Amino acid sequence: MSATVGIVGLGVMGSRIAGRLLGSGHTVVGTNRTPERAAPLVERGLVRRDTPRQVATAADVVLSSVSDDAALESVATGGDGILAGLRPGTVYAEMSTVSLQVSQGLAQRVRGLGAEMLDAPVSGSVPQAEAGELTIMVGGGELPYQRALPVLRELGSVVRVGENGQGLLLKLAINISLAEQVVAFGEGVLLAERGGIDRRLAVDVMTASAIGSPLLKGRAPLLVDPTGPVWFDIKMMQKDLVLALDAARRLGVPLPTTTATNDLLTLARMLGYERRDVTSVHEALADLADGR
Repeated sequence: MSATVGIVGLGVMGSRIAGRLLGSGHTVVGTNRTPERAAPLVERGLVRRDTPRQVATAADVVLSSVSDDAALESVATGGDGILAGLRPGTVYAEMSTVSLQVSQGLAQRVRGLGAEMLDAPVSGSVPQAEAGELTIMVGGGELPYQRALPVLRELGSVVRVGENGQGLLLKLAINISLAEQVVAFGEGVLLAERGGIDRRLAVDVMTASAIGSPLLKGRAPLLVDPTGPVWFDIKMMQKDLVLALDAARRLGVPLPTTTATNDLLTLARMLGYERRDVTSVHEALADLADGR
């Protein structure tokens, strides 16, 4: 029988995750801070609950996907939080990109309740979430990992990295490269444009060349048309870089290009791009070139 899956957080990624699980036949119970976001999923069969506690009480496996440390603390703790509804033996897979300290501290509290928590952040954006092609890195015990695996496999490829926190650490390592690739791509396109080369032509040739990673190919339409959808905004991207830099300081690892990229994202936010997709770094660089 399919597990009943609880999902806390039905935003950009959480809503797609819920949609995949509904499509694969799971009973899905969910909640979101803004209830209207759940309406399209309710039409597809999602059972909406008012609080994270109610979701956790109803579920065999609980997932959460929220924006940052503060949001995770808000949905996980307190009288109406996830922890208040966890039953002994429940597996809680926390899929947000948050700090190692908050995640590991939460995992310890979950174990104290007789349940188990995994950190299970994802690599991929909206298209991968909709297609079930996310990469999911899991930190936590082998037994809860095996119990959550049938659910997580509906969402993409899954690998257990190690103990609690190590899935998150690998996600941060990936997002360093994501940010730096997108920034370098934007710099290259701007250089070509200012030399008289058509933007679309530059993007097409660059993504067909040796630098044409799946990431850049997927993001290319967003750079060609900067008014398009927002998959991963600059504010959220910088949040992940700050988390990576903090982890690096604790581990004694120098991250010079991450530091430079973080500084550029700070500048892009000052120029008004914080809620635009990370590919809009190209537009921020153009503003700088024009002396704005």
